[in-house]
Amino acid sequence: MGILTEDMKRVVQEQRLGFIATVCPDGTPNLSPKGTTTVWDDDHLVFADLRSPVTMANLHSNPALEINVVDTFLRKGYRFKGTATILTEGQIYDEVIARYRSRRINNPVRAIVLVKVERALPLISPAYDLGSTEDEIGREWDQYWASLRQGKAGVPVGE
Repeated sequence: MGILTEDMKRVVQEQRLGFIATVCPDGTPNLSPKGTTTVWDDDHLVFADLRSPVTMANLHSNPALEINVVDTFLRKGYRFKGTATILTEGQIYDEVIARYRSRRINNPVRAIVLVKVERALPLISPAYDLGSTEDEIGREWDQYWASLRQGKAGVPVGE
C-alpha cells in the first residue's frame, strides 16, 4: 500500500489545481499554481511544465517541494511533501502526456515533474473547529462564489 489514500487521490483528481512550493537559490519560497496536477500511482503525483521557468529552475537545483490541493468549497485538502524528478522523455513521460491529452490538455509540455510523495497531511479549515459540517461550509462557499459572479461578495464566516 502506498502513501496516497483513496481520499487523497479523489481530492487531487477532482480539484486538479495544485499549488507547488519550491525553494529559490537564495532560500526564499516560490509558489506556483499548476492546473495539471494529478495522481500518477499510490506514491507519486505529477504535473506538467507548461510555462514554469522559475519552478523548473528551482527543482533543477533543489528537488524538494510541497504541493497543496484544496477543495475550495469544502475547505479541506492535503499537503504533499516530496522530491521531484524532471522527465523530458521515456515511458512515464509518454504515458502522462497521453493522460493529459485525454483530458484535453493540449498545451505544449516542456517537461513532466514526477513527485515521489514522502509525507502527506490533511489541510482542514478552522471553520470546522466551530462545529460546522461539510454541507454547511459547502453551501456557504457556494453562495459566496455565486455572489462574486453577481458582484455582491461577502466573506463567509470562519475564514
